[in-house]
Amino acid sequence: MRVRRAAAVVLTTGAVIASGAITAAPAQAVTTPSISAKGGFLMNSANGKTLFAKSADTKRLTASTTKIMTAKVVLSQSNLNLDTKVTIRKEVSNYIVSKGASSANLIVGDKVTVRQLLYGMMLKSGCDAAMTLADKFGSGSTVAARTKNFIGKMNTMAKSLGMTNTHFDSFDGISNGSNYSTPRDLTKLARSAMKSSTFKTVVKTKSYTAKTITKTGATRTMAAWKNTNTLLGWNGTLGIKTGSGTEAKYCLVFAATKSGESVMGAVLTAPNEASRTTDVKKLINYGYAKI
Repeated sequence: MRVRRAAAVVLTTGAVIASGAITAAPAQAVTTPSISAKGGFLMNSANGKTLFAKSADTKRLTASTTKIMTAKVVLSQSNLNLDTKVTIRKEVSNYIVSKGASSANLIVGDKVTVRQLLYGMMLKSGCDAAMTLADKFGSGSTVAARTKNFIGKMNTMAKSLGMTNTHFDSFDGISNGSNYSTPRDLTKLARSAMKSSTFKTVVKTKSYTAKTITKTGATRTMAAWKNTNTLLGWNGTLGIKTGSGTEAKYCLVFAATKSGESVMGAVLTAPNEASRTTDVKKLINYGYAKI
């Protein structure tokens, strides 16, 4: 009888161990990070579940993260040919000078492909590339009319993506008084944009050298466009776009994947570039731990 009982105890214990019921002490709960940015949002990219939110629906200036939507609208055009050449107009140069805007240093009269313009816009944050794309893919008889029409397409796209607290009044983030979004809305946009293989390839590129065609038909090798996103490659970071401005402060929309875990998010109005980097690192690490 004693032998049988002992055997039963051994058998039962073995079954519990085999089933995994006996485990090591549970890991400590993941501490929610504190970020310096005024607004932040983080989601599980796979299922869209919210992982972190700080003033996630408060409207703020978006600076050059606006260019994510410019790229989204371009890449959503039917029958898009990325190798189509576009001539850089004098109006683009005039705009850059008048606004003191960030530039990919495109040369008036040069022919540049749509693909190259996407790299110039998303890596170097060239407002000249953004304006050229808006002019190319907007409708109208003048540059002003075409760029205005393109901005209308950006707002239509925002509505279709459920970006309920977003409005664009520019193609590059230089606000004309009504250009705003939220961390949650920008993350929705990023999740949609990253479904494009072209967009994904562009935003994860650290450096790109474009060869444009001059007025005389010669080939011009541009100085390399370095990605403004210094987090690329860190802990699985795949992109997406930085932004900065006097009022907008420092912004970043980001995506990262590691060991099968994917996160995506945005921080808006961080006080400086270093704080923005620290905030995003905290959120990415937190996201991986939460998933």
